[in-house]
Parts: sequence; structure tokens; C-alpha cells
Amino acid sequence: MLSFKELKRNLKKDISSYPTIKVALLGDTATQFLATAIKGWGVERGYRIDLFEAEYNQVERQFMDPTSDLYQFDAQYIVVFQSTHKWNEHYSLLSAQEQLSLADNRLDFVREVCASTQAKVIYFNYPEIEDTVFGSYANKVESSFTYQVRKINFELMRLSQEYQNLFICDIAGLQNKLGRDVMFDPMVYTTTEMTLSLDAVPYVASRVMDVICAIQGKFKKCIILDLDNTLWGGVVGDDGLEGIQLGHGLGIGKAFTEFQMWIKKLKNRGIIICICSKNDEDKAKEPFEKHPDMVLRLDDISVFMANWETKVDNIRQIQQILNIGFDSMVFIDDNPFERNMVKENIAGITVPDMPEDPSCYLEYLYSLNLFETASYSAADKDRTKQYQVQAKRAAFSKSFTNEADFLKSLDMVSEVEGFTKFNTPRVAQLSQRSNQFNLRTVRYTEDQITAIENDPKQKGFAFSLKDKFGDNGLIAVVILQEKDADTLFIDTWFMSCRVLKRGMENFTLNTIVAWAKENGYKRIIGEYLPTPKNGMVAEHYTALGFDKLDNTETAQWQLNIENYQSKECYIICLLYTSPSPRD
Repeated sequence: MLSFKELKRNLKKDISSYPTIKVALLGDTATQFLATAIKGWGVERGYRIDLFEAEYNQVERQFMDPTSDLYQFDAQYIVVFQSTHKWNEHYSLLSAQEQLSLADNRLDFVREVCASTQAKVIYFNYPEIEDTVFGSYANKVESSFTYQVRKINFELMRLSQEYQNLFICDIAGLQNKLGRDVMFDPMVYTTTEMTLSLDAVPYVASRVMDVICAIQGKFKKCIILDLDNTLWGGVVGDDGLEGIQLGHGLGIGKAFTEFQMWIKKLKNRGIIICICSKNDEDKAKEPFEKHPDMVLRLDDISVFMANWETKVDNIRQIQQILNIGFDSMVFIDDNPFERNMVKENIAGITVPDMPEDPSCYLEYLYSLNLFETASYSAADKDRTKQYQVQAKRAAFSKSFTNEADFLKSLDMVSEVEGFTKFNTPRVAQLSQRSNQFNLRTVRYTEDQITAIENDPKQKGFAFSLKDKFGDNGLIAVVILQEKDADTLFIDTWFMSCRVLKRGMENFTLNTIVAWAKENGYKRIIGEYLPTPKNGMVAEHYTALGFDKLDNTETAQWQLNIENYQSKECYIICLLYTSPSPRD
């Protein structure tokens, strides 16, 4: 964890080329140090944070006044820190009857906040204060402050499900990890009104940036694991299957088993699990197949690389198969030499400096909070299978010397439909996650997707893809906006990188041009807005035959569709549920 001084030094770096994020910070206690730390972490994560810090203890006024500086600033993210201490002060002035409504009243305020802005609201929950007024009996007394704190923390989770623009920054969980004595310094509080100690500020600011980065689509998707002394104790090639250390009893095997249980939970959440080990493949796979105490099995692993090549080369091969960025990957290995080799040779990949004692693996990894996310759906559970299929597809492709023959052999079929109540969650999720193949990188909530489907001036297309190896699910989205009677603008075009080089770009264009012709349009305008991650599609429209437009504020291209000839692809449209025609 970077210190406050290190974060402050980050602000002296040249970040003029970094993308800017507008963040407002409102608090009922002093927030100057927190503001500095958030900006410092922004630099560390590759962003320039344009931060508005409201005056001390002006949270309610800023939200309730439509002419306030907060609304004039027009933030993308609003961070709200209402401390437990200030809340306790307010509680102490209330009657016993009023104390019963403490949590409910604060929840009503949070609802008003979420309804008043289109910005993403990052709201801190409430670390507990052990006031010992009732002791443990406080759990039975609804009017006790302890009861009200626990109530609001639970209800905030439910509220975040109700409001899609509300995200909870779990500072209460952070206090459980670090301890109350680290998070809070009573002497600092009494002299400065700061409820966060200087030691705690970097951790809290890091969690804020974790949430922002996840919403921005900058998060970890894959964990790559060593085997010997990482997933189990010992060396399977030397010690044999029976000699490796695993199990639920006492001893070091317990640490490895519980580590695997955590990895299993990550896999079930949608994180891609890969193996990268210097081993004979048959020996490396044997524990997964035969050891009774293994939690992970081969069907949990998307890509299994066990050979005597360098781990750098194997990780690069894994990246080619998965087609995700190195900055989306985490590599875990007990060996410092292997870790350093990967760090030095693969830019962007995260390589934690694992503790020597396996008993400490989990607590150390918990502290890093590597797998923050801003979305989750049932489709995430199928991600392992999808990438397993992708690995088989990549191996199959090596048997062909001709790309066209390979594509024909896949027997690809696509279903095309508008936005429905069934696919809307996945469309919204993909908009949050897609970074590389994303022409304008516009993010949408489920409510916004629903509004687009109901807007006669906008048309949404959702594409899925299947082939002989399996179902890729929903993999591409296009949103068209009517500019005039003859012209459509491509507001959004994003696609999963899993299906690159299979002709999906051509199939997508053929589909939207056919719909445009059917509805009397004559031209389609495309736009490319560059980000640090979407450089791969900079020439997308040129490659598809669009003509570059001159004298436009942004990079735009035009396609005249009256004489358009369908582009070659080897994808069959199995089902086409046309988005509704224009009125």
C-alpha cells in the first residue's frame, strides 16, 4: 500500500495525457487529506482526477440546492462520506422516539441523493463505534446506536440494488480488516475533525478508486496460478500425488485448501482461472483428476499451460488465447524469481508479492482487493466454459493453413434481436466491461438500455454467436440514433474480444445496413473516440469501407448504403428479430 506521502508525490507527475474523470467529494468531517489521496491513486491507476471538494459539513445543502457548486461542477462520480462519529453526535441530541428512526431518515436522504443526479454516487457505509452503552444487549434494543448503525449498513446494500447509480464503498469492511485503532485516531479527531487517521487515508482512497476503476471498465478478469507450493504444498513431480499437502485438517495443507476454496469462489463469480506451471502436463493435471482433497478440478480451469517453457512465454500465449489485456490479469506464484521475471517482461500485469508462509496467502490477497467489480449477472458463471471452448477453438485453428477454410468449418450462427427484458442486464453489463473493441466507450445502466428500446429515434441490436464448439452468448451491441430522415449515427458499437477475427464485424455491418435500407435511410455515420484501451479499433470504419469525413470535431466516417454490397462472412443468421421499424 502506498503511503500518503507517496500518493502526494504522484501529483507532481506529468499526467496531461491521462484521461480525466470528474469527481466530487462531500463530507461531514475534514476531507482534505482524503481528496489528495484520491487524486494520488488516480495517477497510480492512469487517470487525472478533476476533483471538486465541497466545504466542510455541507453535504445536505449541496444536494438540496439546485444552484449549488456541486451541480455546477457536473461530476461523473459523487463520493459521499458521512462519518459514524458525526452521526453519533446527531443521535445523542435526539429523543428516544426519534432515535428509532435514525437509520430510516438517513436512508431517505440517500434515496433523495440518488434520485437527484445522473452521476454515479459512491456512498461510504458506517464503521461501527463500540460505545458499550448497552454492551451486547444493544442487538436487542432498536433505539441503540449500535442497532441503528448495523441496520443502515444492511439496508444500504438493499438500496444499492434499487438504485443503479448507487455504489457502496465498504469502509466498514475495511475497518474489520485493519482494525479500529488503525482507522481512527482520537487525538487527531479532537484537534482536526478528521475521522480517518493518516495511516488509514491511503486505504480508504484506494477503495474509492477501486470502485471508480471498476465502473470505468478497468478491472481484473483473469487469475493465472502456479501449482507447486502455490495451489498445494510440495512438488508433485518429486513428492508424487500422495505426497503433496492438502486437506481440511490441521497443518499447512489446510492453508492451501482454503486458498483453493477462494479461487473457486472467484471462478463461480466469473473470474477466468488459468494454470501456468513448469511441469509435465500429465503430472500437473493428476491432482486435479485424482486427489480427494482438491477443491479445483480441470473443469474449473479455462487454459491449462504446464510445460518447461518460460512462464513469460506461457502467459503471453494465454493472453493470445483469451484475447484480454495484460492489465486484466493477475499472476500468483510462490517463487520470487518467477514473479520478477513476469513483472519485468510483461507490462501491465499484476503480480502480488506473496508472503513466504502459505498461511498468510489469503489475508494478504484480501487486503489488495484485486477483484472489485461494478456488475454481476448469471451469465458470468458461464465464463469458464466459454474460455475453455475458446482454447479448444484456438488449438483447432492450428490444423488449418487457410483462414477462410477454418471459419467455414466453425459452422457459426448468430441470433439478432432488439433489447428485451431478458437481454437488457447483459447488454448493460457488456457496456460497462467492453474497453478494447468499443468505438465510443459509452456506458449504460439497465434503465438507460430500456429507455433506448422505447425511444423511436434509437434502435438497438444485440448479437449472439454460436459455433460447433459452443455458445459464446451475447457478444456484440450496436445502438443507432436517427439524425435526420436519411441519416443514422452509430452511437455505440462494442464487441467481445473473444470473437475477433471470425467475421463478426462484417456480419454486424451487413445486418445494420439491411435494417437501414429497409427503413429508408441512405447513410450511416460512425465515430471513434479514442481511449487508452481502444486503439485496436482506430481504423475500424476505414477497414469496413466508410469514407473519412473532413472538418468534424471528432474522428467520423460515412457510409453511403444505397449501393452497399454485403461483405463476405461465414456466419449464418439463425434468428433475426428485427428491432421495430421507425414510425
